[in-house]
Amino acid sequence: MSSLVIRQARVVPIRNSPIPDGPVDVRIVGDRVADIAPTLPLDGSDEVLEAHGRWVMPGLWDQHVHLGQWAATATRLDLSHAGSPDEVTRLVAAEVGARRDGAPDTVLQGFGHRSAAWDRQPTVAELDAVSGDMPVVLISGDAHHGWLNSAALRLLDVPPRDTVVEENDWFPVFARLDELTTTVEGKRTAYAKVLDAAVRRGVVGIREMEWADNATEWVERSDSGLAVVRVRTATYAAGLADAIAAGRRSGQVLDEAGLITMGPLKIISDGSLNTRTAYCHEPYVGDDVLEFPRGRANNSPEELEELLRLATGNGLDVAVHAIGDAAVGIALDAFSHSGARGSIEHAQLMTMSDVDRMGRLGVVASVQPAHLLDDRDVTHQCWPDREDRCFPLRSMIDAGVVLAMGSDAPVAPLDPWEAMAAAVHRTGDEREEWNAREHLTVAQALAASVDGAGTVGQGSVADLVLLDESPFAGGEAGAEAAEHLRSMHVGMTVVAGRMAHYEA
Repeated sequence: MSSLVIRQARVVPIRNSPIPDGPVDVRIVGDRVADIAPTLPLDGSDEVLEAHGRWVMPGLWDQHVHLGQWAATATRLDLSHAGSPDEVTRLVAAEVGARRDGAPDTVLQGFGHRSAAWDRQPTVAELDAVSGDMPVVLISGDAHHGWLNSAALRLLDVPPRDTVVEENDWFPVFARLDELTTTVEGKRTAYAKVLDAAVRRGVVGIREMEWADNATEWVERSDSGLAVVRVRTATYAAGLADAIAAGRRSGQVLDEAGLITMGPLKIISDGSLNTRTAYCHEPYVGDDVLEFPRGRANNSPEELEELLRLATGNGLDVAVHAIGDAAVGIALDAFSHSGARGSIEHAQLMTMSDVDRMGRLGVVASVQPAHLLDDRDVTHQCWPDREDRCFPLRSMIDAGVVLAMGSDAPVAPLDPWEAMAAAVHRTGDEREEWNAREHLTVAQALAASVDGAGTVGQGSVADLVLLDESPFAGGEAGAEAAEHLRSMHVGMTVVAGRMAHYEA
């Protein structure tokens, strides 16, 4: 069997493990590192790549991605900077005017507005006033609600209303959006672009949380050559019976190439901060009269526990979305009572007692540090009495909780370096760090970004990246460290022993 030899690379330590004193040669055979030594003998069948002293480490994972939605953002109207409903309608009016002479079946989609901080909530009537008969679907920046005009409500069979569509009413609608405007070839091209961007940032694997038949669709992509990274495919409750009937179990390889595996049952147990539906112990702060002042749970505790028992009894891990502190507590109860294995997704607001309990239970915290950059101001507005308990990353590590970092793309960019930067320096502007005591070190952020891999050595899975500089060159934490991480250049990405990206 032919091999790839990376010559004279320096090794990045993971979890502070010992590393060789100087550059080494790394031989990859199949999907494993077969040997590592200061100098390895070569034969004529070896493919040789000169590292020239660059740095080798395990490849990066994004543990929470909606890849189809991330791919679609390139064609959606960017509303991320809109500060009011009026600003959104001005942007929509301009876009509708520009598209009037386009295809008659045009559906205008937008993404990124964050309405929690607005002085009033949006209405269907004001969107109708600027859009007429062109269907308009505006997806919130947290992806937990959609602001639709009447034409879009009719098109998607949603009963008439004058408010946004949110949570359990919204997710089935969200799942249908690519049916409206995306051709098979257009969708394939969009996926190829975002996957290429991902491997150029050193990504070797994702957990796919898209609202779709992920297992079937990703096997098809793999068979057609589109899968270039490892993918763990989640299913939702609506697809759980089919997954069980098919005998799919977490960790099971689904495709011939060995890149697609079955992932967890994904459950969205509460809402989000920006839609003000994350389920909390205390009411949201503000002048608005909310239908659910503390947010709301999407499942009863009994329903959640039963889903965890069903998944566990059929060999599936679980990934429970829980953002509010009450939702996190209920999720931990369900893990404790059911014996389920898996993760809490987001764990954004937590009580300190639940931080400790999470560590004792061995539940993984699947966290997205880049969200704290966007959520800082709205937290101060909606949760000012509890913001010191938001994104408690360092507290979780101190309690023995395993962190697995991701993006929740398209909510944040699919870029592990950005997630790490936000974790080690918790601010996105000139302000002081937000809850600075909860920042991570670079070493901790790296360890949370490599899917449990250790320092590259003999026997390591051959999912590797080659970096121009050490991730530690900017220091262990602070602004300089964060800036250095954001500027990291990836010269090579290897997935399962195969070159996915290379720059000389």
